[in-house]
Formats: sequence, C-alpha cells, structure tokens
Amino acid sequence: MTQINRDRLHAALKAEDEHFIENHPQSRILFEQAQNNLLSGVPMNWMIRWASPFPVFVDAAQGAHFTDMDGQRYLDFCLGDTGAMAGHVPRATVNAISAQLQRGLTFMLPTKDALWVGKELERRFGLPFWQFTLTATDANRFALRLARHITGRSKVLVFNWCYHGTVNESFITLTDGKSHVRRGNIGPAVDPNITSYVVEFNDIPALEAVLANEDVACVLTEPVMTNIGIVHPQAGFHEALREITRRTGTLLIIDETHTICAGIGGYTREHQLEPDLVTIGKPIAGGIPAAVYGISKQVAERIKLKTNKVTSDTSGIGGTLAGNALSLAAIRATLEHVLTEEAYAHTIPLANRFCEGVQSVIDEFALSWHVTRLGCRAEYWFREQPPRNGGEAAAAIDTELDRYMHLASLNRGILMTPFHNMALIAPDTTRADIDFHTQVFREIVQNIF
Repeated sequence: MTQINRDRLHAALKAEDEHFIENHPQSRILFEQAQNNLLSGVPMNWMIRWASPFPVFVDAAQGAHFTDMDGQRYLDFCLGDTGAMAGHVPRATVNAISAQLQRGLTFMLPTKDALWVGKELERRFGLPFWQFTLTATDANRFALRLARHITGRSKVLVFNWCYHGTVNESFITLTDGKSHVRRGNIGPAVDPNITSYVVEFNDIPALEAVLANEDVACVLTEPVMTNIGIVHPQAGFHEALREITRRTGTLLIIDETHTICAGIGGYTREHQLEPDLVTIGKPIAGGIPAAVYGISKQVAERIKLKTNKVTSDTSGIGGTLAGNALSLAAIRATLEHVLTEEAYAHTIPLANRFCEGVQSVIDEFALSWHVTRLGCRAEYWFREQPPRNGGEAAAAIDTELDRYMHLASLNRGILMTPFHNMALIAPDTTRADIDFHTQVFREIVQNIF
C-alpha cells in the first residue's frame, strides 16, 4: 500500500492554512471581534475544533449549500452534524413554522400536531408511546432515568467510544481492558465508573459477562456506531444483544439520532429491531430544536405503575419548553413532507455513488483506507479494513491527515462533518455534487502522495 509522504503533507497543510486565511477576511474579522464577548470567540465551545485556523461564519443557506460572509459557496456534507439532514430551509417545514409563529410558540399544553406526530412515530419505529424533549441528549437522559426508576437498578452499559450527546453516563472508555473517564470530560458530577459499565461494540462475551450481574438498568447504544467512524454490527450481534438483555431483565435503549439516515424508521425499522425505548433528535424538526423518545407498551405500563402525578413536575424528566407548539409543527411537517420514503430513495443511491467515487481514488492510489456507508451517510477512514469496534476505529485516527483532508476540502468548496470524514446526503444533493466531491477528493489525495 502507498505510504503518505509526511513532508508533502506538512507542506500541503501549511499551504491550505495560508489559502484559507487569505480567502476568508470577513470570517477572520468576525472571529477576532467575537473574542470580546464569546468565550474563545465562538457560541459553543467545540466550534473551535474546525480544521480551519478560525471558523467560517455563515451568511445564508439553501438546500445542500451555504454561503459564508466572504461570499463563498459550499457544498454542505456536514448538515449541522445531522441537524440539517432535511436540507437547509426545507420549504414545507418553513411554511409550517411560519404558520405556527402566528398562532403561538409555546403553551406548556398539548396541540393537535402532537397526536399526528405520535402516530407517525409509531408507524416508523413500532413503539406506541412517545414523549418530547428539545435535544437527543435530554431524550437519552430521561430514558436512563426511567430505566433506573422502573428496574430499581443503578448501572448503565454503553459501548467504547459511543456517542449519546452530553449524557454523563456515556463519557467512559476502555484502555487495555480497563474503564476510565473519557479524555476531555469537563467537571463530571459523578465519575462515570460509578454509574456505568463499558464494553466493546460487537463483543458478545463481554456483554454477557457484565449483564449477568443483573445490576444494569439498561444498555444504551446506537444500532450502528457513528461518532468514531461508522462501525457496523457483526452478524448476530443485535439478536444476541436483545436476547441477553431480555434474559437478564435489562432494558434496551436504541439511540437513532444519527442512524435515522438508514431510512424513515432508522436502523430499527430497516432491521426489525425490538428495543424497549428509542431516542432520536436533531433532524426530525428540520433544524428546529426537538427530540423524542419512544416507549414500548410493556415499559409504559411499568412507568405508569411507578409514576406519581402529584410529583411529576419535579421528577427530573421534562422541561418547560419540551413539546412546544413550534417544535411539534416543525416535526410534523418534516416527517410528513421532507424526510419521506421518496427522499431516501434519492439520497441513499447518492451515498452509494459517493462511496464508489472515493473507492475509485483509494484503488487508484493504492491507499490503505476504506469507505463505508449507512443509508444516506458515507465515510472514509484511514484504515484498510472496517473496524469491528470503537477501540479499533480510535486507533486509526490520524489527526494531522484528518485536518488536512477537511481543510483542503473546505478550501475547494466542500464542508465535511468535523472530527471524522463523514458525508451526509440531503434531499437537495445532486449527482453533480457527488461527482464534484470525487474530483476534489482525488485532487487533495494526489497532493500528499
């Protein structure tokens, strides 16, 4: 396999930095001004982690593209890290939002849209009962609380290098078989080692051994790992996961926030999974903050038996703005008119085309990389064989190469999902957009070999 020329990589990265600075004067000025009132010059801390010397400041967006304050237009494969998976400014969602703005935004009371959304979510995911939050993080937090409440167990099991938002119980990783707090976890209220067990994804014996203690309230997992590269389940894994959790009285929570890219009902529907709870956020309201969690009939009955109406407002579950009228109107419009079967029939073939284009370059330059796909999401990784778990994926991270690939793409008009080389395909993305990426990918690879 071809080896990276590190000298060429260093030189190319330096040139890309200079090119970016020269061509983004307005973003640079805004970033410098932002230092006065925004911590580190950004509205949210991880925005400093973009590959560029400073973040691009966005002016406007439409469909699969956005324009920055310097007037440069970009093909957006990041799509707000799934939040804008429906595309920017989806017309049906915008119309519903505009109409709801005239009728009221939030009442702490239900609206008729909630009924439609609950029924539609049951059709898509198979679970009959639903509740609403503003973020997938909250959906996961509330699901964990409910699981501990009805099982009487304190522990949670997650998989190494998982991602479930800012849920404290999930900030735990493995090194040489030992669990520890994930690097960068700021000020945890409780050491995750107290609340959580962690094993590798696809490791059925390890899963069996931990759950055999029968002190785990629930397993919280994505059906396919997505935040340390796309790590697919091996044959039989989900069947074993479901059998073991049922046998040990452990609830199974499936987080579909990223894996909704697999189809209208996420990986759960596509592969007939049978979770006790499902959580999902980000894309379902077309960019408006909204999330949901679904509950099986059996779990719902257990919740009702252990729920006190008088103290329900101080249960640690819910929020004043949760289930607000604006969010519900946006969810309904997005599910009814945007994230439809027809949309996936367009975006999934384009993700296949993306993979074919990337693979052609990998083959041409004999790279020890691979490309993989999950629904309308695709990703290349600096490893010859697909990883079997988060540990293997994390070991393949090449920070310098990763930064180069992102920055070089950005300088040529393509925004990839940060922190890994992932592309999400919007309903407005075209074949020409995909072919443009293949052209850019080949050019930036050629520059370092």
